[in-house]
Amino acid sequence: MAQKLEPLSHGALNRCFGCGQTNRTGLRLRFFVDEERTIVCRVRLAQRFEGPPGHAHGGIIATLLDEAMSKANRQLGILAMTRHMEVEYLKPVPLDTQLLLTGRHVSSSERKHRCEAQLANQDGTVLARAKALFVAVDPAMLPAALRKRL
Repeated sequence: MAQKLEPLSHGALNRCFGCGQTNRTGLRLRFFVDEERTIVCRVRLAQRFEGPPGHAHGGIIATLLDEAMSKANRQLGILAMTRHMEVEYLKPVPLDTQLLLTGRHVSSSERKHRCEAQLANQDGTVLARAKALFVAVDPAMLPAALRKRL
């Protein structure tokens, strides 16, 4: 049975390397939220993101995982920055193959928000996973130019 996915609203257009639709050289990721409030993104990495031959660069993998966790916060209305992130690279991530990126919000305590994410292949094998601590920021403390993008 197919799960119901709702597009995750991002707000204004931005040039974010991960999710910015106006960044021509970025990943241009599009995120959705499922019925269990899990962030879902289907991604296929182009050859330009190569690290080891035929496989994704570790920095791109970390970026994907960070983006999914960031969106897990955003869907709850939390504006937060990554404070600490741990990545486990479990298997090489192939390029030009359909992948499933998921993220979820795990817990909150005051300004601290913990999230998890994983990247899997079409068979459901987890290729990489991460957990991170995010710290909520007050949008009023951000520079005016950045606030306009939120």
